[in-house]
Amino acid sequence: MASLDEEGFSFSGHSHRRFNPLTGSWVLCSPHRAKRPWLGQVEEAAREQRPAHDPACFLCPGNKRATGTTNDCYTSTYVFPNDYAAVHAEQPDCSADSLALVAGENASSDLFRVESARGQCSVICFSPRHDLTLPELGLDEICQIIRTWQSVYHELSANSGIAYIQIFENKGAAMGCSNPHPHGQVWALSVVPSEPAKEIESLKAYRQAHMSANPNACLLCAYVSAEEGNAAAGEQSSRLVLQNKSFVALVPFWATWPFETMIVAKHHIASIADLCEPKIADLAEIMQGLTCRYDNLFQCSFPYSMGLHQAPTATHPDAACCHLHMHFYPPLLRSATVRKFLVGFEMMAEPQRDLTAEQAASRLRAQSPTHYKS
Repeated sequence: MASLDEEGFSFSGHSHRRFNPLTGSWVLCSPHRAKRPWLGQVEEAAREQRPAHDPACFLCPGNKRATGTTNDCYTSTYVFPNDYAAVHAEQPDCSADSLALVAGENASSDLFRVESARGQCSVICFSPRHDLTLPELGLDEICQIIRTWQSVYHELSANSGIAYIQIFENKGAAMGCSNPHPHGQVWALSVVPSEPAKEIESLKAYRQAHMSANPNACLLCAYVSAEEGNAAAGEQSSRLVLQNKSFVALVPFWATWPFETMIVAKHHIASIADLCEPKIADLAEIMQGLTCRYDNLFQCSFPYSMGLHQAPTATHPDAACCHLHMHFYPPLLRSATVRKFLVGFEMMAEPQRDLTAEQAASRLRAQSPTHYKS
């Protein structure tokens, strides 16, 4: 991708929109705005020093949680039911009479639709160490996190009341994380939520559109192949950050957040249930390498929201169309204390970014794979 075409257009200097084929949405890119002065919100720098065990932490081994339950004295990953779950397995149906309480005589109108949402929520402590984060863990420890994800996914997939399993992590106070102890969550619902539902529809539509040429056509398989070709063509068109035999980490062409990335399986894998031990090791390597580069970028514990998108459950009817990938949405923009906000035009019209995906990928590639604290 040349910096200037014959008409003088520059992807690194002129505004343009990029399409997200996974969601059917667009993002406005305004690279010329990257030089504007910043007098806005500045985040408080995170306190880096934490003890290996914090007696006041609700997640540390052997400690009591807010509900009075005592954690096991765990030495690896630790899974327990979320004490403040967003959904519950047992609750009454939302009946027409229930809806009438809030919609009145319009309870039967299409304008006032509601459905019950059941499920269960769990917390997964990544490590007994209070003072470490994902990029600071060893590969064996990250492999164990992935195996724990597999175990939880298998168990929940066997539950007939569960239609969707979301594994995610919020890292850092900037992303609303209420406890710095390294942990993630699993929310399992009786319905497939909006964002993954949009992705699944796009994956199904792509397969249907390309079925005559390839009955197993996959949007993300094709995208990874195309991005590998772009990377081979040269630095200007490369959005790849790092890769190994099984996975690639890249800044998607349509990224919204400044240093947004995806980890995508190179070959068609529907879910983490299909990962063998070598692929678990490869995923751990990519996760560690990417998150280390995040931390090294601004020499801080880089905040993000991360989540797995895959087959909603192992037995979901659309599982064959799904392709395992992870989204990382970090908010930091210019430094450890300056973050991006989705406001104004972005709330009323569509997302907008200043830094191009290619520039973001180049900066992440340039970071050392060794954590700055090492």
